[in-house]
Amino acid sequence: MSTTPALAEGIHNIELDGVTMRYHVAGSGPVCVLHSGGPGVAWEYLRVPHLEKALTCVYVEPVGTGGSGRLPTHPDGYSLDRYVSFVDALVDHLELPKVHVLGHSHGGFVAQRYAISHPDRLAGLVLYDTAPAAGPELMAEAARNMEAFLERYAERPEAQEAMATWKGLAMGTDEEYTRSMRGLLPAYFADSRVTAEAFAAMQAELRAWAVTSDEGPWQHHEALATLHTPTLVLVGQWDFICGPRWAHELHETIPDSQLVTFEHSGHFAHIEEPEEFASAVAGFVERNVAAG
Repeated sequence: MSTTPALAEGIHNIELDGVTMRYHVAGSGPVCVLHSGGPGVAWEYLRVPHLEKALTCVYVEPVGTGGSGRLPTHPDGYSLDRYVSFVDALVDHLELPKVHVLGHSHGGFVAQRYAISHPDRLAGLVLYDTAPAAGPELMAEAARNMEAFLERYAERPEAQEAMATWKGLAMGTDEEYTRSMRGLLPAYFADSRVTAEAFAAMQAELRAWAVTSDEGPWQHHEALATLHTPTLVLVGQWDFICGPRWAHELHETIPDSQLVTFEHSGHFAHIEEPEEFASAVAGFVERNVAAG
């Protein structure tokens, strides 16, 4: 059994039901657990060095990705409830009375479900570029936003490639999923030319694992309406997949929530507006800690 402190900087592993989940610790200050999206996308894209200056960031490497273990069976393996069980095991392992949890995109689905099922374990909740429901309307809205993205950048080859990828999504194998995510990546930015260096690095390094499950459509509105956890909702104005429509629904549904819109960002405000993003998250966490 490891004697390394659970919040020491570096790489750690926990185990639940015989499956290992890896997590990474960086920074100092109040603790915030960050859950990346996908599902099945490598966690590294969500690293936020600006935030590590103010907070102890605990980055989840979700099961099924990277150095974490794989689940043995489908279709019930990679469900929201399974991801939630690993978040809860991590919070247990950290031995803190309460933590802040930030969920991005699909990680925001997980964070919502965790807040609904374990509200007593949260000091605060940050829902970043995510939605209160998943199903046909989420994808229909994304399709409309993709058309608008192509219209804005009709002359750019990378925009045309992203649309072609969207129309022919292949996600059955790890290789297909990685290739699809790299092809779609331009659409996730407000303007990938403005953040060209970060975009190029992310496109080269992005990896994804085919961890889909057969979990059907769901919605959290009714449960979120009874939530009393301090909540911050973050969204990029140009996010095509989980954009302002869904952020406003979250904000209007969750009592006393706060909403911040990043006017010059798509799905990755922590990359496109890093200082503004870190200020919003750190300020929210610090205010909650001060309030006790």
